[in-house]
Amino acid sequence: MKMRVKNHGWFFLWGLLTLVSFCFIGCKDDDGREKGSPFDPGKPVIISDFVPKEGGWGTRLLLYGNNFGDDPTKVKVTIGGKEAKVITVTNDNIYCFVPRGADAGNIEVTLLDGRGAELAYGEIGEKFVYKKKMLVSTLVGETDPEILDDNKNFDVIDGPWGACGGLEKMEWLVFDPNNKDHLYVCGGAKTHRVVDFAKQTLGSIKFTGEASGTTSILSFTNDGQLMVVRDIGQDGKNGIFFYSPESNFQTQVKAIHARGCRAAIPHPINGEIYTSRYDKGWIGRYDPITGDYKMDEIQMPYGSIQCFIAIHPTGNYMYIMVRNKHVIYRADYDFEEKTFTTPYLVCGKYDTKGITDGVGGNVRLNEPQQGCFVKNEEYEGQKDEYDFYFVDKQNHCVRTLTPTGCVKIYAGRPNGDGTKGFNDGDLRKEARFNYPASIVWDEKRECLLVGDSNNHRIRKIAMED
Repeated sequence: MKMRVKNHGWFFLWGLLTLVSFCFIGCKDDDGREKGSPFDPGKPVIISDFVPKEGGWGTRLLLYGNNFGDDPTKVKVTIGGKEAKVITVTNDNIYCFVPRGADAGNIEVTLLDGRGAELAYGEIGEKFVYKKKMLVSTLVGETDPEILDDNKNFDVIDGPWGACGGLEKMEWLVFDPNNKDHLYVCGGAKTHRVVDFAKQTLGSIKFTGEASGTTSILSFTNDGQLMVVRDIGQDGKNGIFFYSPESNFQTQVKAIHARGCRAAIPHPINGEIYTSRYDKGWIGRYDPITGDYKMDEIQMPYGSIQCFIAIHPTGNYMYIMVRNKHVIYRADYDFEEKTFTTPYLVCGKYDTKGITDGVGGNVRLNEPQQGCFVKNEEYEGQKDEYDFYFVDKQNHCVRTLTPTGCVKIYAGRPNGDGTKGFNDGDLRKEARFNYPASIVWDEKRECLLVGDSNNHRIRKIAMED
């Protein structure tokens, strides 16, 4: 379970250099015409150089040469056999974006006539070194772009990927521990879905009786029982329901009381299950072997809080995402007592929303919800080898929390623009989300999956194919 995090500073500097160069080549003469000469069919098209020498999808590339003309609509650039988007052309410069999948790296320029027929062609012997990078893409789900209403622009269909409509809500994502090809999607008050990676289908799952209402999360015990966690507003009512894997999660084997619960997360080593309670601000501890259940095992500093939980794979600590107060707490585990100790603030300021990267109380969040731990191979040998990735729902992005407590935006909000939307591509330059509510690490396929609720899609963050 690992993900490499790279420093892209070098590529940023090249991009800045290219942009500055673009400012010069895009200047105009006093009469308003672009500098440069039209294409001369009597002369060859020459590519003499290019910068930068390497990069990935979306890299700004500047070609130097001669006889490119001055009309970008009549210039075609291919890199590695893939057509690049041409932005600006002067007779001795072409400014373009590197296309996706330009692995071969050969650069070619073709001059076209008004009908798109080839007039002249040029290439350069040196190859662009294409670097693959992490990208946001769409795994499953689709909407009708002609319908602007987020609640009406999709159909709920069971079927193969590409013909299964959209997902209504995605409040929590969890893999079946006994079948890593089955991803369960909590639909809240809507339809719960099952993503089958082996068959590449999207299905549905329903629960009856007390378990059939609004659900906070779906979770699993360490031995593979499915837990349905209801948001119950009364004492003395069942709120967590356990279903057997032998029945394909249709036979309920037990239920326990829970009020205002948004968690049922097992300790990965000892197996006890940690719950939460909204009104009291409690973190509860349930032992599925003995049946002992202490609802107020841990007291949070406040009540009336929506607590979601993620436990470190080693079991050493857990993070508590307090969604409605925009903070994340941490509680360390006492292996002798087999329980967690008093929580303390890790990041954010209580009841203060915003979008600020940094450390501790300087960080600003806006409804952090689900998070997951991902091993970072750059931390190998350190005390904690995992980064924590979490969705910041109202900020429409995915953020990271390092073992040293540093929070930063990882994906979404391209170029600092926090507008919600839908777009695949570069993590920070192109990708957009629309109220992402859930996230999970797919260990088998080594990628992050994001429940992008109001886009009705599961998004994928992975190294470019």
